[in-house]
Amino acid sequence: MFFDTWFGLLRVLVVGTLSYAALIALLRISGKRSLSKMNAFDLVVTVALGSTFATVILNNSIPLAEGVLALALLICLQFVITWLSVRFEPVQDLVKGEPTLLVRDGNYLMEAMRAQRVTKEEVEAALRENGTSEVSQAACVVLETDGSLSVIQGRDTPSSKDKL
Repeated sequence: MFFDTWFGLLRVLVVGTLSYAALIALLRISGKRSLSKMNAFDLVVTVALGSTFATVILNNSIPLAEGVLALALLICLQFVITWLSVRFEPVQDLVKGEPTLLVRDGNYLMEAMRAQRVTKEEVEAALRENGTSEVSQAACVVLETDGSLSVIQGRDTPSSKDKL
């Protein structure tokens, strides 16, 4: 239960180290897009990479070469999908969501907030992070495709830099 063989431990060390090195190399080759802020598609790829990596390390029946090929396949598929999404709008629409306006001219858009399951408290936290104390000072608050909230201050609202 606690210990099987020394070979098993050695295998985890060797295969884990080599798989990790291969994963880092593949991610570097694939470019910065693989490590960018995540939308739903990127999250799925990241979870799949982690699951594959763990399986390669812990499953004795999967040779290192097959594991590295599986990691490379996931990264290549992500590259192809992102390449296509940059060039073809229908693919982009499939892979990425649309940003959603949650506040306009200092007013909450409650229907949009309910549809996106965002609370007033979450919007207010984003406002505070942006140096805005009240929703009435915001021109817009947008729920981005990666799940972050962007705040665009109203014209007559001094920025947080001006307050210092």
